[in-house]
Amino acid sequence: MATITIPTQIEVRGGQVHNLKNIDVDIPLNKFVAISGLSGSGKSSLAMGILYAEGSRRYLEALSTYTRRRISQNKRSQVQEVRHIPSAIALRQRPTVPSERSTVGSMSETFNTVRLIFSRLGSVVCPNGHRLAPSLKIAQVMDLAGDKMGVLTCPTCGVSFMAKGAEDFAFNSGGACPECQGTGKIRTLDESKLIGDDSLTLDQGVVASWHLPGRNFMPTVAATIGVRTDVPYRELTAAEQQIVLHGEKKQYAVDFHTSTGRVFHTDKTLYENAYDAVYDSLKTVKSERAIAQVNQFFHFETCPTCHGSRLNPELLNQLVGGLNIAEVADLTLGALQQWETTTKQELPANMTNLAAILFKDLSDNVRPLLELGLDYLTLSRSGNTLSTGELQRIQLAKTLRTETTGVLYVLDEPSIGLHPDNIQGLLQIFRQLIAQGNSLVVVDHEVDIVAAADWVVEIGPGSGDAGGEIIAQGTPDALTKDPQSLIGPFIAGKANIFHAKVAPVVAKPQWTQLKIGDYFNLHDISVALPDHQITAVTGFSGAGKTSLILNSLLPAIKARAAKQRLPQQVTDLTTDLRHVVSVDATPIGKNTRSTLATYTTIMDNLRRLFASQPAAKAKHYGIAYFSYNNKQGACPDCGGQGTITLDIQYLPDMDEVCPTCQGARFNQAVQQIKWRGYSIVDLLALSVKEALPVFAKVPKIHRQLVLLQEIGLDYLHLGESTPSISGGEAQRLKLVNHLNQKQPDTVFVFDEPSVGLHPLDVQVLLGVLNQLKAKGATIVIITHDLDLMANADYLIDLGPKGGEQGGRVMASGRPAELVQEPTSLTLQYLSQHWQKFSAKVPKS
Repeated sequence: MATITIPTQIEVRGGQVHNLKNIDVDIPLNKFVAISGLSGSGKSSLAMGILYAEGSRRYLEALSTYTRRRISQNKRSQVQEVRHIPSAIALRQRPTVPSERSTVGSMSETFNTVRLIFSRLGSVVCPNGHRLAPSLKIAQVMDLAGDKMGVLTCPTCGVSFMAKGAEDFAFNSGGACPECQGTGKIRTLDESKLIGDDSLTLDQGVVASWHLPGRNFMPTVAATIGVRTDVPYRELTAAEQQIVLHGEKKQYAVDFHTSTGRVFHTDKTLYENAYDAVYDSLKTVKSERAIAQVNQFFHFETCPTCHGSRLNPELLNQLVGGLNIAEVADLTLGALQQWETTTKQELPANMTNLAAILFKDLSDNVRPLLELGLDYLTLSRSGNTLSTGELQRIQLAKTLRTETTGVLYVLDEPSIGLHPDNIQGLLQIFRQLIAQGNSLVVVDHEVDIVAAADWVVEIGPGSGDAGGEIIAQGTPDALTKDPQSLIGPFIAGKANIFHAKVAPVVAKPQWTQLKIGDYFNLHDISVALPDHQITAVTGFSGAGKTSLILNSLLPAIKARAAKQRLPQQVTDLTTDLRHVVSVDATPIGKNTRSTLATYTTIMDNLRRLFASQPAAKAKHYGIAYFSYNNKQGACPDCGGQGTITLDIQYLPDMDEVCPTCQGARFNQAVQQIKWRGYSIVDLLALSVKEALPVFAKVPKIHRQLVLLQEIGLDYLHLGESTPSISGGEAQRLKLVNHLNQKQPDTVFVFDEPSVGLHPLDVQVLLGVLNQLKAKGATIVIITHDLDLMANADYLIDLGPKGGEQGGRVMASGRPAELVQEPTSLTLQYLSQHWQKFSAKVPKS
C-alpha cells in the first residue's frame, strides 16, 4: 500500500501578479507566516493576488455551476502553479465603513443573541401593567403552534396579549423607534450655516446652500425677483432677505448673461430659497459625497422619543437581570459578564439550562472581541464612528468564532489602529488560529508582529519595478543575521529610526489651543499644539484621538476661517491657522482610468504638448485627441481601458490585454504623433526616474516629476493605475501639490499615516513631513507607530485606555523628555522602544 505524504507547505511557482518577477516560494502550512517588504514591493500581490485569490477560487470551483454563477469570484491569478493551497479567507486592510444603521452589536452579531435572551428569559408586562416573572412557560410560548403561538395570559388580570419575539426587539425591523426609524438621531437644519460672511454679496456666494449642485444660478433668479445681488447681504432690506430665505418656490422668466456677452432666455426657471435648496437637495442626493455636502447644513440630535436607543419605547418595559434591552445595549462588552451573572441568579431553577445555552452563545461571540482589546465598546456604538482598526478587529473576531480548521487565513495589515499594548492580544489570537489547525499569512509592517512569526518571507529589494523578488526568508532570528534582509536590523534594534530634525520656520513658538466641553468620552479637556511643528497624538483605540482632532480641531479651524460658529463641543479655540488638509491612506481614483499622470498635472501638460506638434496641427488634432478617455483618442476596441473583459459564464471573468492597442489605450493614429521621437504611449510607459531627463527642458512637467522623486515615488510609471498603488504611496501622492508652496497657516492632519509602511518607508514619510514643516506647515499625526512618536517634536497622549476609561490627557511634551519618566502605557512602550535603539538616539 502506497504511503500518503501530507503536504507541509504551499508551493507557488511562477508568480507574476503585478510586479512579481516570476517568483517561486514555499509557504509553510499550519504556521504563522509574515510577509514583509517596502510599500509597493509586492507583498499584497503575493498574499492577496495569489494565495487568497487562488485559495478562494478553487474552493468555489467545488460548488455547483448554478451556485457559482451567483457568486462574485476572484479572477485567475497570473501564476504558473499553486499546489497544496487550502480554502482561503481574507481580512482586508480597509473594511467597508458601515452605514448609520449598523452598531457594534449588529456587526458582531452579538445583539442577535441579546434579542433572543430578552424574548426567552425576559420579565414581561401585560397591557394593564402587571409584571410577569420569567418562566419556562413564557420562554416556550413562541414555539407553540397555530393560534396559541406567542399568546400569554396575565395571571393577575386574565388579559391575553402577544409576547415579544426576538425579531420584535430589532431596531432595523419591527422594533424600530417610530420617530427616527431606528437610527437614534433626528436631523435639524442649522440655520446659521445657510448664510456665510454677511459682508459678501449674493454674487460673491454669501448664500452657502446655493453652492449645492444645480443651484449656482439662484442669484440671477433672485435679481429677477427684485433682490440686489451686488450689495453686502447685511445691507439688503428685510424684504430682500425674506425673499432669499423664504421666497416662494415658483417659476420665473429669467435672462442669463454668459461671459461672452450672449443672453439665454428661459420662461420656466424654478426659484429655490436658501431653505428649500437644502431640503430639495436632500430628496435627490444619492452618492456619499453629495450626502456629506447636504449634511453640513444639518446638526444631528439624539431622538427625543427613544433617547438614542433606536428602539420603540414600548419594548423597554421587558427586563432581563433588572435591565431593559436599551440599558444592556449601552453596557460595554467587558460588562456583559456581570449582567449574565445577575440574570442567572434571578431565574428559576428550571430555566438554568436554557440560560446556560443562550449565554454561552453570547460569551462565544464576545470573547474574541475582548481578547482583541475591544472591551470598552458598547453594543449600541454606531458602526460608522469606529476606527479602521476597530472595524477590522470586529471582522477578525467574527471569523475566529467559527473555529474552523484547515483554512488559510490571509490578513492584510491587522495591526491597523492597534495600540502597542494590543499587539500581544492579537498575537494570542494568531496562535489560537494555528492551534485550531489553520494556516496564517499576515502582511504587516509592525516589527513586533514580524518578530513573533514562525517564518518570514521578505519581498523587495525596492518598490515597483525594483521589487517583486524574494530577497530573504527564514525565521525572524535568522533574518537578523541575513545581510539581504531589510526588516532584520529593526528586529535586532540595530537600525537608525531617528530622522534628522528640521528647525521650525519661526524662532518664537506659536500655539494652537483647543478646549472641549462634553463630547463622547472627552469632558472639559484643554490641549495646546505647537504651530509649525510635528505633533503626535497617541493613545488606545477609543481614547478620544478622533474626537479631539478629526471631529473637533479640524472643523473648528474651518469654522473660524469661514467666520462660522464653532462646533457645539468646542468651547474655545485660539489659533492663527486658517487652512486644513486631511490626509489618509485611502486609494486614489475610482477606476483604472485614473493614473499617476492624470492625478497630477502631467497628463494635461502632455496633451497640450502633443497637440502643439506640427503633425498634430496638420491633422487638426486638438487636446481631446490625446486623452484615452475621449473617443477621438481612445482605442476603438477597448475604449481606452487597455484591457478587455471576457465573460465566460460560470467561470470567473477573464481580463486580457486589448489585441488592437496591446494595452496602449490610444488608437493607432494618435500614436503616430511624436515629440522628440516619443509617442504619448512611450512617455506614459516611462517611470518618473526615466522621465526626469526627458522633460528636463519642459518646466511644467519637470517640476511635477521632481516633486514625485522627492517623496520617494520615482519608481512609479506615469501611466500607472492609481487604484492599484499601495496606501502609503497614495498618501504621499496626495501631498505632491502641497510641497510646492509655503504653508504658514495650514495644518496637515495624518490619520494613521504608517498604514502599510515598512519601517524604512516610515523614514521616507518623515522626510516628506519635514519638507512640509520646512514650508511652515503645522503637522498633526494620529498614530500608534513608535517610530513616528520618537521623531515628533511634540506628543499628546490620551488615555489611560479606551471608551469610558479614556478621554484624559495623560501626558504632553517633547518625546525625548517624556520617555525619561513615562506616565502612561503608551509612554512605557515608547520608552522601551527608545532604549532598544538607544545607540542611535540623537544628541539633544
